[in-house]
Amino acid sequence: MSMVPVALFISDLHLQPSQPKTCAAFVDFLERHAMAAKALYVLGDLFEYWVGDDDLSSPFNAEVSAALARVSAAGVALYWIAGNRDFLVGQGFSAATGATLLTEPFVASIAGLRIALLHGDAQCTDDVGYMEFRAQVRQPAWQQQFLALPLAQRHAIVAGLRKDSQALQSAKATEIMDVAPQAIASVFDSAGASVMIHGHTHRPALHAVGATRRYVLPDWDMDCSVARGGWIAVHADGSIHRIDLNGAELH
Repeated sequence: MSMVPVALFISDLHLQPSQPKTCAAFVDFLERHAMAAKALYVLGDLFEYWVGDDDLSSPFNAEVSAALARVSAAGVALYWIAGNRDFLVGQGFSAATGATLLTEPFVASIAGLRIALLHGDAQCTDDVGYMEFRAQVRQPAWQQQFLALPLAQRHAIVAGLRKDSQALQSAKATEIMDVAPQAIASVFDSAGASVMIHGHTHRPALHAVGATRRYVLPDWDMDCSVARGGWIAVHADGSIHRIDLNGAELH
């Protein structure tokens, strides 16, 4: 494989102050790997939650944003797709980090490949309850109302939602929290792409169906008993590689 990747892809780091090892691993990834790439795509849920760009000044958010800004300042193109935890990231974050905010699904032309990029939660259509919640919180009117609340109140609301979400997920069948095949097929068809990269499900894999290849990104957690994480790299020859946290290729 060529030494310098054309693009790197990450998602689902769920960065938060209570997981310092994961945050340190992310900064190390940026310095050792992203800085050497031409582009970095963050495909959602970089943060455990995001209550608005006016929270950029908090020490933790400022640290993460500064690390991303160093990457873009070094000439690496930085792209962002919102996840289900950080969909309130806006132009303030974009200005602070140098990230270009993309709408999903975004079709990128990279190394001769037409690649559909998305977070993945919108394709979990069998989870009807979640899809109803997602439709509500993605409405501009709901977001405007939420962002008008005091910052501390927004933090309290999100804390409650996270607790409720954990309880609901424990009661759901794991199958309905995965992407639905028909939803994935619809994205492939509408995008005219043969390759897809997404996250959200925390089920890293390569799914080859017919002429299509779907790469699922891993989530990151360096603060648990068995560390996990990694990324995907696309090289100039069009080859795609799944990489673990040690920089080794997964097969």
